[in-house]
Amino acid sequence: MSLQGAAGTEELIFYVNGRKVSVAREELFSVRLTGTKYGCGGGGCGACTVMISTYEPASKKIRHYSANACLLPICSLYGAAVTTVEGVGSTKTRVHPVQERLAKCHGSQCGFCTPGMVMSIYTLLRNHPEPTSEQMIAALAGNLCRCTGYRPILDACKTFCKESVCCQRKANGKCCLDQEDDLFDKEEKVGLFSTDEFQPLDPTQELIFPPELMRMSENQPKRTLFFHGERMTWISPVSLDELLDLKAAHPKAPLVVGNTSVGPEMKFRGVFHPIVIAPARIPDLNVVKRMDDGLTLGAACSLSLVKDILTNAISEYPEEKTKVFCAVLQQLRTLGGEQIRNVASLGGNIISRKSTSDLNPVLAASNCMLNLASRGGKRQIPLSDIFADGVGNNTITPEEILVSVYIPHSRKGEYVSAFRQAPRRENALPITNAGMRVLFEEGTDLIKDLSIFYGGAVSTTVCAKQTCRTLIGRHWNEQMLDEACRLILKEIALPGSPSGEKVDYKKTLVVSFFYRFFLEVLQSLRTMDPCRYPGIPMEYRSVLQDFKTKIPQSIQIYQDIEPSQSPQDPVGRPIMHQSGIKHATGEAVYIDDLPSVDGELFLAVVTSSRAHAKIVSIDTSEALKGPGVFDIITAHDVPATNEFYYSDGPEIIFARNKVICVGQIVCAVVADSDIHAKEAAAKVKIEYEVLEPVILTIEEAIKHNSFFEPKRKLEHGNVDQAFETVDNIIEGEIRIGGQEHFYMETQSVLAVPIGEDKEMDVYVSTQHPAIIQEMVAASLGVPANRIMCHVKRVGGAFGGKLLKAGLLASVAAVAANKTSRAVRLILSRGDDMLITGGRHPFIGKYKVGFMNDGRIRAVDAKYYINGGCTPDDSVLVAEVSLLKMDNAYKIPNLRCWAYACKTNLPSNTAFRGFGFPQSALVTETWITGVADKTGLSPEKIREINMYKENEQTHFKQKLDPQNLIRCWNECMEKSAYYSRKTAVNEFNKQNYWKKKGIAIVPMKFPFGLGTRYLSQAAALVHIYTDGSVLLTHGGIEMGQGIHTKMIQVASRELNIPMSCIHFCETSTTTVPNACASVGSAGTDVNGMAVKDACQTLLKRLQPIINKNPKGTWNDWIKEAFEQSVSLSATGYFRGYNENMDWEKGEGQPFTYFLYGAACSEVEINCLTGDHKNLRTDIVMDIGYSINPAVDIGQIEGAFVQGIGLYTMEELKYSPEGVLYTRGPDQYKIPAVCDIPEQFSVSLLSSSQNPYAIYSSKGIGEAGLFLGSSVFFALRDAVTSVRNERGLKKTFALNSPLTAEQIRASCADDFTEMVIRR
Repeated sequence: MSLQGAAGTEELIFYVNGRKVSVAREELFSVRLTGTKYGCGGGGCGACTVMISTYEPASKKIRHYSANACLLPICSLYGAAVTTVEGVGSTKTRVHPVQERLAKCHGSQCGFCTPGMVMSIYTLLRNHPEPTSEQMIAALAGNLCRCTGYRPILDACKTFCKESVCCQRKANGKCCLDQEDDLFDKEEKVGLFSTDEFQPLDPTQELIFPPELMRMSENQPKRTLFFHGERMTWISPVSLDELLDLKAAHPKAPLVVGNTSVGPEMKFRGVFHPIVIAPARIPDLNVVKRMDDGLTLGAACSLSLVKDILTNAISEYPEEKTKVFCAVLQQLRTLGGEQIRNVASLGGNIISRKSTSDLNPVLAASNCMLNLASRGGKRQIPLSDIFADGVGNNTITPEEILVSVYIPHSRKGEYVSAFRQAPRRENALPITNAGMRVLFEEGTDLIKDLSIFYGGAVSTTVCAKQTCRTLIGRHWNEQMLDEACRLILKEIALPGSPSGEKVDYKKTLVVSFFYRFFLEVLQSLRTMDPCRYPGIPMEYRSVLQDFKTKIPQSIQIYQDIEPSQSPQDPVGRPIMHQSGIKHATGEAVYIDDLPSVDGELFLAVVTSSRAHAKIVSIDTSEALKGPGVFDIITAHDVPATNEFYYSDGPEIIFARNKVICVGQIVCAVVADSDIHAKEAAAKVKIEYEVLEPVILTIEEAIKHNSFFEPKRKLEHGNVDQAFETVDNIIEGEIRIGGQEHFYMETQSVLAVPIGEDKEMDVYVSTQHPAIIQEMVAASLGVPANRIMCHVKRVGGAFGGKLLKAGLLASVAAVAANKTSRAVRLILSRGDDMLITGGRHPFIGKYKVGFMNDGRIRAVDAKYYINGGCTPDDSVLVAEVSLLKMDNAYKIPNLRCWAYACKTNLPSNTAFRGFGFPQSALVTETWITGVADKTGLSPEKIREINMYKENEQTHFKQKLDPQNLIRCWNECMEKSAYYSRKTAVNEFNKQNYWKKKGIAIVPMKFPFGLGTRYLSQAAALVHIYTDGSVLLTHGGIEMGQGIHTKMIQVASRELNIPMSCIHFCETSTTTVPNACASVGSAGTDVNGMAVKDACQTLLKRLQPIINKNPKGTWNDWIKEAFEQSVSLSATGYFRGYNENMDWEKGEGQPFTYFLYGAACSEVEINCLTGDHKNLRTDIVMDIGYSINPAVDIGQIEGAFVQGIGLYTMEELKYSPEGVLYTRGPDQYKIPAVCDIPEQFSVSLLSSSQNPYAIYSSKGIGEAGLFLGSSVFFALRDAVTSVRNERGLKKTFALNSPLTAEQIRASCADDFTEMVIRR
C-alpha cells in the first residue's frame, strides 16, 4: 500500500485479515502478504484489489467496499479493517467458494490477475450474497485480465447470481423456458466443470469486523490525527472549523479523500506535497440532505454513495423531477471501475477541474450549486462559475473549501442528458463528454433556457455560452439544429493536442452529441403532446439506446473421451490448472513475491529521453546524495559483454556513447528501497547532443533506406504474365498498428550472488531460461555453469519475455556482481511499456489480379515491419509473415517481399502469432476488396479461393485442407450465418444511426519453428521410494497450462494418478539448454520428452511388474529400489525435421497445420463510432485435445487479444519518439465489456495429428487471428452505412479499427461540417 510506513504523534491502528496492525513513530513495517499483486500502480487494472470495512457508529452499520491497494494511502486506514485475498481463504485453512469456483471454472491462466478478481467478487458477495448479473458485471469492470478473455471468470460468477437458480440444465445461464431455435439452446453438452462439487456460499463463515475497532469508533472522542512519514505529514481533522484553520495555514496542501487524483500525480508526475489534509471524517462534508427542490450531497461522499443515493431518489420521486439525477447516474455507471468509485469523492471530481471529468459537464449544465466555506464565511456559487474562464480560473480561493454540492430537481418542460465516448466503454477516461439541458416555455417547444457543456475537448470543461444565448426563443426544430451545430463548432475551439488525439473526431463528437440530444428531446416532446410533436422517425429511435454490458452466454463444445479409456487416465479431460487454487488464494509465488534476501537492494533504471543522440555527460552527483542510495551502475561496470550480436546489429545492456531510442537503459540506481531507488533515478542528469536522422516511422525508414538484413522474398508462378490475363486489378495498402504485450506481471528479476566461485542464482520472469543464463554469464564473463536460472511460473508473457528479459536480467546481475548483494528489479508498468517494445507495426501494399467470377489469379505484395532500434526477432517475424501470408487461400501466382525497418523506437519483438496476424489481415483485406469490386459477397470470394484438395503452399509444402473446409462449413452451420445475415440486412433497413455487420473468416495456421534445433526438448523424471514422482522439463508455465498437461502425460505413461506427480520449477540446473517456450510448441516438444523419460522408467520397471502383476505401484517402486534399479531418467526429443531454403524459396518450414473459422456479429453507433460485439462462433481444429478446458481457454484468450489488436489497442508516440500510452489509463486492452454477448467455441471432432503427442496440436497462438472476424464485421457494418448514404464503394480501414475510424467512415452532415470548417 502506498505511503510506506507513516506515523508520528499518533499510533496508526487498523486490522489486516483479522490481525491488528499498529504503527508507531516512523517505523517501516510490512505484513508480508504477497497475494495482492502490483499490476499498474494507478488503479487501472484491479490486480491489487482489497476489501476495506469500516464501522459507522451512528447507524451501527458496517460498510464493505473494494479498493485499489496501489492508491490507498496507509493513513486513510485508521480504524478500518482490510481483507486481502489471504484473509478470504487459503489451502492451509479453507478455500473460500469464490476461490474454489474461479479455479474449477478455469478462470485463471497465468493467475496474476486472479487475486484481484477474487477480491472484487468477494466484496460484492459480502454486500449482496445473491447478486444480480448486472451487479456482478459491474463489480468486475475495474479488473483486467490478459489471458482468459474473461468468459471462464464470468462462468464462475454466474454460479453465485440469483437468476441462474431456475434450472441448471442450460450451461449458458438461460432458462429452459426461453424457447429459441438457435445453437445457444439446442446443444446439450458436457460442461467444462460440474457445479455439483462446489461448496455452497455461507455468509456466516466470513471474518467478523474487529470488535476493538467498533469500540474505538464508539467510545473514543474524535480528535485530529497527525501522522508523519519520511517526507510528508498527514493531517486528518474532525470538524469543519479545524479544517478551515488548517487550510488557512497551509493553502497549498491538497485535500485527499480517495487519492485517485493526487495519488497518480505524485506517483507518475513527480508532484510532491509535504502536507496532505484528509477531510473524510468531517460530518459536514458527508451530509446527505433531501430538500423540496433538490439534494445536497457532502463533498467527501464517495461516487458509489452518490450513485446509490441518486438511484433511490429516482425510484421515489416523479419522473419529471429526476431528469438531472438520471443524467448524472448515467455518467456514474461507467466512471472508473467499482474500486475507484468506492473511494473517489464527488468534491474531488469537481474541484480537480479535469477536462476528463464525466460529471462536471452535466452538473454544470444542470445549474448545480457549490457550497463553499472559509474563515471569512460561507458562500454559494454556481458550479459552472469554476470553468468560466478556462484553467487559470480562480473563482475559489486557496483557503476556501468545497463543503457540499446542491443538485436541483428538474422542472416540468426541462430535459437533461449526458453523453460520453471513450476508447473503451467502461473504466476508461473519455475522449469527449457532454452535459446538456433545455427548458421550454410551458406547453411549447420554444427554448426558454439552454445550457451545453463539453469535457475532454480542451484542458477543462467548457461551455457553449454564445450558442445557448443565440438560440433562446427558437423552436426546437431542424432549422435550430443546423444553426446550433454551426455555432457550437465556431465557439468550442479545439487546439491540436500533442498526444496524437485527432481533433476532427472530437469536433465530430461535439456536434453528434448535440444531435443526439436534439433527438432525445424531440422524442420526449412527443410523449408530452403526440398531436403537436410527431417525435422522430422509427429508424432513428435505436440510437437513443446506449450499448449495455451483459453477462455473456457461452457454449463450449468438445469431444467426450472414449468409453474404453481408463477412468484414471486424465488425457482428454477438462482438468483444472495445477495452480488454479493457488492462483485464487494468492499463494502462487511470482518473482516479486519471493521473500527478501538479507541486504537486498532495489534497482531502478534510468532511461534515455532522446530517440537518437550522443551521450555528452552523465551527472550522478545529486542522485548519489539521495537517502538509501547504494551505488549507480553504468556500462563501465559490465565485466565482459555489454553488446550481444545475435544477428544484424547488437542487443545492448547499457547505452555506452549514444542512445538509439527513447527508453534505452543508460544507467541504473541501486538503493535500500524501491522508492529511494526511483527517487534517485529521477535525479540523474544526462546531457545529450542530438544526432540525425531520427527515424520513427516505416515511411521514414523507407526514405532513409534503413533496414535490417536480409530482406526476404517469395515468388511462385508467373506473376507479371498473370496480371496481363486477368479481368480486373485492385491496388491498395493497409496499416496495422503495434500492440503492447501487457502481461499482467511486469518484467521482474531477482539476482542473488552466492558468494563463492562467482555463482549466482537468477530468479526471473521469462519464457527462455537458457538465454538468460547465457546472457548473464557472458555479461559477467563467467562460464554458464555458474549461473543458475530459476522460473516457477510467469505472470503472462505472450512473446515479450525473451531477449528483453535477458537484457534486464543482465542489468540486475551486473549490479549484484558489483555490489555483492542481492538485487531486485521489478519494472513499473510505465517503464515496462516504455522500454520493452511489442508487436511490429506493419504496412502491407498489395496489387491483386482477379477474374470477374471472383477467382484470384495473381498477387504482388510488399510488407514493411517496424523493427525498432535493434534486430531482436524482426527478420524472423518478416519471414513468418511471408510464409503464412496465404492464410487459407490458393494463390496460383504470387510475389511477396518483406522488409524489417530499422528505426529509433524501442526494439519490437515476438508477440503471439508472430507476423501472421498482420500479414493475414492484409490478405483478408484484399479479399474483401475483390468482393467489393466483383459485387460478390466476401464469403463467396473466400470459398472460391480456399484450398480445396491436396495441394502445395507457395513454398512447395504439401497440404491437406480437408479440416479447413470442415471448420468453415461447421462454422457456417453453427453460426446460422445466412439466416443471420438476412436478419442483419433487415435490421439495417430499419435503423439509420445504428447498423449491424457480420463476417466469417477462415484460418490456416502452420505449426513449426523452421529449424530442427529450435524444437528440441528434454525432461527429467525422478521416482522416490514412497512412490511419488518429481517431474521437470524445459517448458515454462506462463498461463497456458503446460505443467498441467505434462503431469497428464506422465500420469498416462506411468499409469498412476496425477496426485502422485509433482512439478517443482523450470531451472537450468535440471534441464540444460532448453529451447524457449514459444511458437505454440511447448506442449508438443516437452510432452514428447516427458513421454520418453516415463517410458524409459517403465521399461526398467517392467520385469518387476511382470513378476508381481497384482502388486501396487508402491510395491513395485520399493522392489525396484531394493534391486538397485535406477529410478531417475532423462527424456529427450530431437525436434521436428523442419527447414526452409530462402534462396530457392521452398522448403518444409512447418510440421502440420491448424485450421479454424470464426463468425462475428457487431453493432455500431454511427453517431459516435462506438460498437458492441454481439456474437462470435469459433470452430477450431486442434487435433485431439489433451485438456479441452485449457485449450478452449487458450482459443478464447487469444481471440480476445485479437479483438484488442484489431479494434482497440492503440500505441501513441510524440513526434520525438516518446511513448504516450504507458499504462492502462492511456492504453486500453479488452475488458469485460468487450467480449461478445454470445460466445461459442467448438473443437472439431475426430481430428487426428500423427506428428504431435497423443495426436494433439499446439494451440497457443492460432486463435488470435480469429479476432479479425470482428474487424471485418465492423467493416461490413460500415459498408452498409456507406451504401445507404451513396458514398463511394472503395474505402480503406486500418487496424486498430477504433471508434474514431468508424465515425470518420460513416460520413454524414456532421463530419462534413467539421471538414468544411
